[in-house]
Amino acid sequence: MYRTHKLILLPAITVAALSIAGCTRQLSMEEEKQLQTKARELAQKYMIVDTHQDAPWRLRKKEQDISVRTPDGDFDYPRARAGGLDAVFMAAYVPPECEDDDTAYAVAEETIDMIEGWAEKWPDKFVLARSPEDLKRQFGDGKVSIVVAIENGAPIEGKLDNLNHFYNRGVRYITPAHSKCNHICDSSFDEERKWHGLSPFGKKLVTEMNRIGMIIDVSHVSDETFFQIIELSKAPVVATHSCCRAFTPGFERNMSDEMIKLLAEKGGIMQINFGSMFVSKQVSEGFAKRRKHVLKHIEKHGLAGEEREAYVDKYVKAHPIGDADISDVVANIDHVVKLVGIDYVGLGSDFDGVGDCLPAGLKDVSCYPNLIFELLKEGYTEEDIEKICSANFLRVWSNVQKIALDLQAGT
Repeated sequence: MYRTHKLILLPAITVAALSIAGCTRQLSMEEEKQLQTKARELAQKYMIVDTHQDAPWRLRKKEQDISVRTPDGDFDYPRARAGGLDAVFMAAYVPPECEDDDTAYAVAEETIDMIEGWAEKWPDKFVLARSPEDLKRQFGDGKVSIVVAIENGAPIEGKLDNLNHFYNRGVRYITPAHSKCNHICDSSFDEERKWHGLSPFGKKLVTEMNRIGMIIDVSHVSDETFFQIIELSKAPVVATHSCCRAFTPGFERNMSDEMIKLLAEKGGIMQINFGSMFVSKQVSEGFAKRRKHVLKHIEKHGLAGEEREAYVDKYVKAHPIGDADISDVVANIDHVVKLVGIDYVGLGSDFDGVGDCLPAGLKDVSCYPNLIFELLKEGYTEEDIEKICSANFLRVWSNVQKIALDLQAGT
């Protein structure tokens, strides 16, 4: 399902359009080379925080030494440092079926153990972080800072004590649901809307997440769930790996303009997903058709576990839907900026979570300079680049922590 990508920077072309203050001028080859050099420099100068990657899921299925260059997958230490990646939220993904067979808590624990093990096994390359202050202190030491997240709140098992347990273990955001509704809320991918938003426990969970300083990730949840979280939450919320529905009509997994505006009004932030199906209408429509066929086949034949995964992998390889382009990712960033401003957008790649469905120019963690280059071409300033790469998200995370302290103090 994964393939090796060696792209570091897109080759220079003779001319490129540069948009500045509504005007467009042409870049010479020399000017473009200069921008490429600047992009590489900025990738190393400023902290890059990626708020969602799925390397733990990939490595649960196939153990690899990520301290060296791996033959497949999107993340490892050498490529991360080549791309300027300084900090990453690694998702402890819990498949929805784990809630049905009561293994969700155990899967989350095992995955967190594995993530923590990277820092223990390769302490010169990886370091765990639990706060914005940790990231700022660790920045520049040559290591990749890792923050733990949980994707799918099934491991909470309806117990606030479990939420606090995971926070104490270092988990700093939870995505309440994934592709199926659970005991917390409804999912954007699930036709069943059991709760029409949050469950009664889900509402209590939002309040407790605010109180302890756990970031609420609104990626994956249904629209009704999103609006209820926005109404209930006293702290900013984050879409850690989502894109703009303006480019993918009918794809509820992405966010509408109304939702993006409310997210910003609440002080939250949109972290742009790099997946081709998230940024491109054509790819999104192809993905939806393929997913519908796969789910129908799985249900018809009662596939589960390894048999299900094998079928999905085989079908996906036999029915490629093509890739988007790095320009589609830039277009999504532009859309958020034009809608709510430069202070409410960041990066949440979903590397290792979208398989081979990544845009040309953004195939793995070595490619952040490509994105910075494209943003520079579009007229984004160095200050803008710093905000998109990390400053915006760090501000939001700090505000979540501050509000938690206020709530704990009763102020």
